[in-house]
Amino acid sequence: MRNLAKRVIFQTLNDKRSVALILIAPLLILTLVYFLLGDSDYVPTVVLDDSAPEQLVNAFEDETLEVEQASFDDPKVYIEDNEHVDAVFEMNQEGTTITLREPSTKSSKAVGEIQDALTTLNPAAEIDTSFVYGKEGQSTFDSFGFVFLSLFSFFFVFILSAMALVKERSGGTLERLLMTPIKRGQVILGYTLGYGTFAVVQSIFIVLYSIYVLGLSSLGNMAWVMLTMLLMAGTAVLFGATISVFARSELQVVQMIPFTIIPQVFFSGLIPLDLIPYGLGNLSYVMPIFYGATAIKEVMIYGSGFSGIWMYLLGLILYAGVLYLLNMRALGKYRGH
Repeated sequence: MRNLAKRVIFQTLNDKRSVALILIAPLLILTLVYFLLGDSDYVPTVVLDDSAPEQLVNAFEDETLEVEQASFDDPKVYIEDNEHVDAVFEMNQEGTTITLREPSTKSSKAVGEIQDALTTLNPAAEIDTSFVYGKEGQSTFDSFGFVFLSLFSFFFVFILSAMALVKERSGGTLERLLMTPIKRGQVILGYTLGYGTFAVVQSIFIVLYSIYVLGLSSLGNMAWVMLTMLLMAGTAVLFGATISVFARSELQVVQMIPFTIIPQVFFSGLIPLDLIPYGLGNLSYVMPIFYGATAIKEVMIYGSGFSGIWMYLLGLILYAGVLYLLNMRALGKYRGH
């Protein structure tokens, strides 16, 4: 028994990836969570009517708020037309109302600051809250369902393709394939189309199940969601192929997940990028899940069409192109050996 335990210990110590998974990965993820969920310097933008009394404006400016005054007929339309605005506040004879963009951490912060401002003026005031997108009291799944659609369409295809490619490389299948006249680009496209077929089926099942069984709502056309998920799946295949270059076994693919997949989850939309301190939100632009999750959110939450998501789809296509070139280069070196 002792000899077996010693063998396992020394075998693990000799595997740098296992040591990194045990010691470094938890510290890396914990540090990332610390930065992402730490104190944010985000200041909500609240709009008051031009006719708002000076005393009210001063009370708002004393709080951590960016206060603007404007003339508007419909606060919801005003928020739709001004993306930087988090809330519109109205106080008149009919009552006190706060119109917010959507249920989110940013909205909660805006409401908290507004309530603090009103405490100095009218502590007993009853506030009616409404949202442009979504509704008060909606479930967490309704708020963040778009994240899981993007994550699942990426993660499972990534695991399947990365492990399968490692197995084909270790089994000599890929080497024999590269000895034939087939071109490297055709090999990569073949794998992408092959696993992409399963991605099509997976995407259809996920979307239909989420809408008709789990009741996930969407303001936009689900065809755009499907297209985004398919582009994500294709990118996931290429991402998995790239990661498989650095792995010699299926276990090593799993060991890389804390460094390659988990960090992307935090930048997928679970935390508004504006709330991430130290400018870490900019890291999202190098992560494919961000582009897919944002496009799906635009369709499902805001009801956007192609004009609202084309830049994110383009981001996925460019990301896939870069991965394609990296895989071409990797296969060239492999063929050379």
